[in-house]
Amino acid sequence: MWQPAAAAIIPVARRQPRADRPTETMIRKTVIGCGAALMALAPPLHALEGERLGAPAEDAIMLGADDDAGAFGAAGFTLQADGWHGCDDPGTASYVPGQIEQLADLNGDGLPEAIISEASTYCFGNVGMGFSLVSKQADGVWKLLASGQGIATVLSTRGVGNWPDLEIGGPGFCFPVIRWNGTEYAPHRREYDGKPC
Repeated sequence: MWQPAAAAIIPVARRQPRADRPTETMIRKTVIGCGAALMALAPPLHALEGERLGAPAEDAIMLGADDDAGAFGAAGFTLQADGWHGCDDPGTASYVPGQIEQLADLNGDGLPEAIISEASTYCFGNVGMGFSLVSKQADGVWKLLASGQGIATVLSTRGVGNWPDLEIGGPGFCFPVIRWNGTEYAPHRREYDGKPC
């Protein structure tokens, strides 16, 4: 009858670095040191929160509750107990309610635009995120300009009316770029790291 070898049932102890193993000690110190150096280079969390949540820059655009509702409403979101919902995620672990990722005057007309994101692998597949670009009009009403699956990044190149191109990121290395043609954001090119692909 077969029996397991004695070594198979002996628990394996975790090896600790020792002074007589200089290479292992050096590798561990290097990894720990690199992590500490990276943490030292990153801004403190309260600084990031100040940029995003409070203490806005002098020229920062701030939205009131009515504008929040208008922006999310134009994007097709509804307010629920846990936040703004745009997709029909049944409550999966990957779901993050809608949030304004970027708020700026993108085309220089003096009125704000907002890029709204929502995360869900149920709704957006392996990309895991969807976006909506909404713009406040002169009459105070928010209008949906573009939406879809992916992560929208504002580029420096411009379309009609000084509207910026949007790169729609996701898995892979060659992303679609959409451009405002005066009526809608439409496919314009594909690029990766600023170069055609």
